[in-house]
Amino acid sequence: MVPQLFHLPVMERLLNYSNPEIPEGINYSKEHPLKEFFLLVVGVLLFFLSLVLILGVLAEFLASYVPFSAELKIVALQKSDEQPEAQAIENYLQTLAGRLAAVQGLPEGMTVKVHYVDSDSINAFATLGGQIVVFRGLLDIVPDENTLAMVIAHEIAHIKLRHPIKGLGRAVVIGTAIAMFNGGAGNDIVTDVLGEAGLLTALKFSRDQERAADAIALQALARVYGHIGGAGEVFRLLQQQHEKTGLITPEFFNTHPLTENRIEEINVMANNNNWPTMGFMVDLPPAFSQWLHQAREVEDGSGGQGLL
Repeated sequence: MVPQLFHLPVMERLLNYSNPEIPEGINYSKEHPLKEFFLLVVGVLLFFLSLVLILGVLAEFLASYVPFSAELKIVALQKSDEQPEAQAIENYLQTLAGRLAAVQGLPEGMTVKVHYVDSDSINAFATLGGQIVVFRGLLDIVPDENTLAMVIAHEIAHIKLRHPIKGLGRAVVIGTAIAMFNGGAGNDIVTDVLGEAGLLTALKFSRDQERAADAIALQALARVYGHIGGAGEVFRLLQQQHEKTGLITPEFFNTHPLTENRIEEINVMANNNNWPTMGFMVDLPPAFSQWLHQAREVEDGSGGQGLL
């Protein structure tokens, strides 16, 4: 007997098989192709920005473990123009910084060096290797040593907390990411970050870092003077300068963000730590104005030189 391979209904279906025409557009998305491209680009950018953010945070964390001696080597590579006419100013600033650093408990081997720049900029900042730069514009408006001490102590606190090297690590990561994303254009950014201009302009600190530096600076003032008088005066003076200049904001605002409740936060910290907010205010040296005047005369005659 010949075995029956297929049942009759199956054979009929095979004999009646046809190849119907496939409807047009079945393999195409109903979405506009530009919309899909836009979503793809946005997704890639978000992934890239998230990756840069994560790497930046990681770089800041690892940078804190970089030895302070490495910072000194980086600073040694930068150009430095001495200003003999400003020696008296720098000596005073250095002495004041030494007194404040002594009560801040800097790690072993960490040093602080203060530089003076004859410029109208109302600014001061801390950079790598324990370097602090103070501009004449800021010295022109401080009324007493206590107010100036708040500025210096604040910058020393940034150095103690390793904020400059953390800022550099973050900037290098961002510059490198741009170099990878944009080819050769980013290489110049990385060079700038590691170069002369980068050390001065790339090291911006976050509000949390500023708040932490404020707390350490206030403690230093309380230990040196017995009170924190002059701390809030720094920001009141800056606000006055901002109002006088209109749209021109003092540069100190840019590197040290001034929030509306900054002074209030200082008072809260003082209250929590039982730091007196008022006390005897120490005058600036009698020859302080003369030092600034002499340095300004020499600089005006020579055309002026940059510091780092």
